[in-house]
Amino acid sequence: MSSLAELAEEIEARLPVPPGGAKEDFGDCVLVDNGIPYPALCAAHRIRFEDDVENRREAVREWFRGRGRPQFTWWVGASATPADVEARLRDLGAEPFADEPRLASMALSGPPPQVDGIEIRLVETFEDFARAREIAWEASGFTEEQRETGRAVLPERWRFRREAGDSALYLAFVDGRAAACGDVVFLPEAGFLCGAATLPEARGRGAFRALVRARWDEAVRRGTPTLLVGAGKMSRPILERIGFETLAEIRVLLDVSS
Repeated sequence: MSSLAELAEEIEARLPVPPGGAKEDFGDCVLVDNGIPYPALCAAHRIRFEDDVENRREAVREWFRGRGRPQFTWWVGASATPADVEARLRDLGAEPFADEPRLASMALSGPPPQVDGIEIRLVETFEDFARAREIAWEASGFTEEQRETGRAVLPERWRFRREAGDSALYLAFVDGRAAACGDVVFLPEAGFLCGAATLPEARGRGAFRALVRARWDEAVRRGTPTLLVGAGKMSRPILERIGFETLAEIRVLLDVSS
């Protein structure tokens, strides 16, 4: 597997964790709690277990249980060990994550198409930051509890982003209304598209593609003309059409901590 493919498969384990979240490297896996009680944001990455999967699973469950997360996910990539770790986790009670059971780690190394008719705005104020997050939560079907948890940490997360300076967030406007958002974190090797969402009533208008182009342009400006993304069932066909190539696939399993 190439170094870019390795990065694509393991990138979630490398990303900074925002305020309210936590990360712990167990050596044979990396546990990430993004700070919001949504299973895909509370996950075990870079799984390199030896043979004792049952005991390692229990250690992971204990960590998430201690953080008050009743559900979490396993992200099982092609490099995960042992080779049958997915089957063994399923035998122990994990099951495919219904929201996104399979993700494609994809890369783009050439410019995506320009999109006309969509206004793109770089998020530079807290008000726009909060607006982008509300769009993402609405598009993802977050519960009110999950949204309230997210709102509580918004000011601190906004300060964190401003101080870090290694990311960018954009809003897309359709018919004059903020209808989509797209996030990117810049690593030395590439820009990672770490979130995009479009309100249901605005889908199919080009906002998603316009957000990809905006983030590509910023990656080029920063000297890293490559984009990486973990694509789900909705975004993968669009990304394939604009030139992204699949480097690896990740199976996502839902588990409980108690």
